[in-house]
Amino acid sequence: MESESEPRRSLGWRCLANLADHAGVASVYQSSLDVKLLIMQRFTRMFAYGASTLVLVSFLRALDISETKIGLFMTLTLVGDIVISFVLACYADAMGRRLTLLIGSALLIASGVVFALSSSYWVLLVAAIVGVISPSGNEIGPFRAVEESTIAQLTAAQQRGDVYAWYTLCGSAGAAFGTMVSGWAIQAALAKLDWQVVDIYRLVFYGYSGIGVVKTLLTLMLSPAVESEKRRKAQAKSNPGRPAEEEPLLPSNQESSETPDGGATASTLSSSGRKILICLCLLFGLDSLGSGLVPLSWIVHYFKSRFNLVEGSLGSIFFVTHIIAAGSTLVASSLAKRLGNVPTMVFTHIPSSVFLALIPVPSELHWALTLLILRSCIQSMDVAPRSAFLAAILDPAERTMSLGLVKVVQTTAQSIGPLITGFLVEHNYFWVSFLCAGCLKITYDLGLLALFKNAEHGNRGRNRAGEDGE
Repeated sequence: MESESEPRRSLGWRCLANLADHAGVASVYQSSLDVKLLIMQRFTRMFAYGASTLVLVSFLRALDISETKIGLFMTLTLVGDIVISFVLACYADAMGRRLTLLIGSALLIASGVVFALSSSYWVLLVAAIVGVISPSGNEIGPFRAVEESTIAQLTAAQQRGDVYAWYTLCGSAGAAFGTMVSGWAIQAALAKLDWQVVDIYRLVFYGYSGIGVVKTLLTLMLSPAVESEKRRKAQAKSNPGRPAEEEPLLPSNQESSETPDGGATASTLSSSGRKILICLCLLFGLDSLGSGLVPLSWIVHYFKSRFNLVEGSLGSIFFVTHIIAAGSTLVASSLAKRLGNVPTMVFTHIPSSVFLALIPVPSELHWALTLLILRSCIQSMDVAPRSAFLAAILDPAERTMSLGLVKVVQTTAQSIGPLITGFLVEHNYFWVSFLCAGCLKITYDLGLLALFKNAEHGNRGRNRAGEDGE
């Protein structure tokens, strides 16, 4: 009996090990503490974004602000993010990545406090422009560019896809729990507290600031290994009596494209780096313009106004869609190992864009939810392969600054969308936003496939040689 059970037990362990390998569990487990802390920061930050995005439009409408002005509010919020992200991302390596993340956390805390206390449209607008408020429920501020560059530095090339998949999964999970907790907390408060609805919405922003404090503590726990190699060497020279700081897993390829203080600048990008960056910015700009037309805040408002849903139901709906999206990222990591990053990005993103365009077609809730859930099954499957693709195609010495510039272009394009959608919503043409968003995203997918289907392989070999060369 025991001899028969042993092969079964071995087979079971092999199956579990194989499943864990495909899911990238081993890669995350073997990663450094800094990488794990960055993943935790992503979860925490996206929890805050998910919670605030669920109520953002409702909060502004409760203050008697029109849809057009709400659209302008979202647009200017993203414009402010462009400036902050550009400055902080371009100088993150020079001024210090930990300091950059701390500044972003402080801005997040300040934004939440102002939203919790003020009712003035213009005060709220200034706080959103200067601070960190996400109209879309997605990344805003300098965090992602800095974190992804740091993960690329601390992670071996063959493990990056898995680590980025879990980084993306934790972000989606954070947003999911944020929307659900926010929705049901608001519903419970509405039922038990004799408060005005706008004051109940303010509780979410108090929580938003509290989460910013948690994120600050996680940032303070990061080690010096997250900094660029050049900066750490400069610090070691200026403090010769100090023990050597912890080295990253992989040495970066620090070429002449870096400034003396450890940060690359736009003027020092290599010729090939500039060409790649221009193409990426144009393509990602199209995708982000589509995303800006239907950010999560507007999608939540669409379902609330069209189908008269309460906050608890909205929280549950978007919890489910975020969780499904989170789980799909692990499937994407496995697919990318077989198909490649670019084909995985394109062939999962196109159906997602079609489902997005069709959401306003049904007049019944269950069909609209079906399209929303179908979209959520594949909408995030391009995110982790995209991060791995960018890490492979960009020169290590230019990576942080290039990712920051791509983020600036994405946010610039995205900032146009909410203003257009606000105008369309006020004139009962909400469906046009969904249709245009889907078409723009499909155009991006086809362009990406045409320009970068085979480009990644050559760049990966060059970057790996650079990373191992010293």
